[in-house]
Amino acid sequence: MAFFERHKADKIGDAVFRGVSYFFAVLVVVLMLFIFAVLFKESLPSIRKFGLKFLTSAAWDPVQLEFGALPAIYGTIVSSIIAIVIAVPISLGIAIFLTEMAPKGLRGPIGTAIELLASIPSIIYGMWGLFVFAPFLSDHIEPWIIDHLGFIPIFNGAPLGIGMLPAGFILSIMIIPFISSVSREIFQMVPPIMKESGYGVGATKWEVIRKVVIPYTRSGLMGAVILGLGRALGETMAVTFVIGNSHEISKALLDPATSISATLANEFTEAVDPVYLSSLVELGLILFVITFIVLVFSKLLIGGFSYKGGRP
Repeated sequence: MAFFERHKADKIGDAVFRGVSYFFAVLVVVLMLFIFAVLFKESLPSIRKFGLKFLTSAAWDPVQLEFGALPAIYGTIVSSIIAIVIAVPISLGIAIFLTEMAPKGLRGPIGTAIELLASIPSIIYGMWGLFVFAPFLSDHIEPWIIDHLGFIPIFNGAPLGIGMLPAGFILSIMIIPFISSVSREIFQMVPPIMKESGYGVGATKWEVIRKVVIPYTRSGLMGAVILGLGRALGETMAVTFVIGNSHEISKALLDPATSISATLANEFTEAVDPVYLSSLVELGLILFVITFIVLVFSKLLIGGFSYKGGRP
């Protein structure tokens, strides 16, 4: 009798747990739909006035109430791409060093120090970028870039220390802890027998890393990169300090620019006119859509990177 009562209680507990799990899973989806609905509703005045032209126009004139999102979209995407290009090799190098090469006594302290970088508030990165990194760039790095690479349009411009390239550098520093920490955990999940098999047939450490470790963790590494990209796309204060906040599209990465998050941070409190406010909300809607598209694309990409076996 006690067995059947316990069995009945277990079934009730399973049903309750299943129901709670479904509730919170559905709640996440409902919350995302609610956010999208609110952003879309508040963006309607801007959508009705500008239509699709809002996505292709470079105008941003609060006096004449003419707005376009293209410079902000351009700045958001380009600065994030710069950050990823810089951060991914460094992050993977850090993760490989900590898991495969570093002495055991250094792994803990170095790993902890890198993870602590993720806890620094973004406004601190922005202030450091404006008062320390930007002067260093304008005095030493950007003049060299202009002198030696100025014939390339993207490296032309004035050595101001603020602009698209400095914003990308700051973003890369901010996302390195995320990508490297996740990559390190993923590398540690590789079965030791797989690496030992590689060494057993005479493979070098680099060959084992390149042909065993990285292929085995490929999908996880893609997830780590997408995590960093998501952080870069939505970063606000650090970018606002160093990007220059200019609603202009320039080929030169040294010139001032803007991003969606920087525009929202700078102008949201000044938006008194309904069209002005609605245009800013539409920028937020565009950022929401861009982030969603990136996540969907990453899921499809990760699905195509299944491990097929590494050969040393």
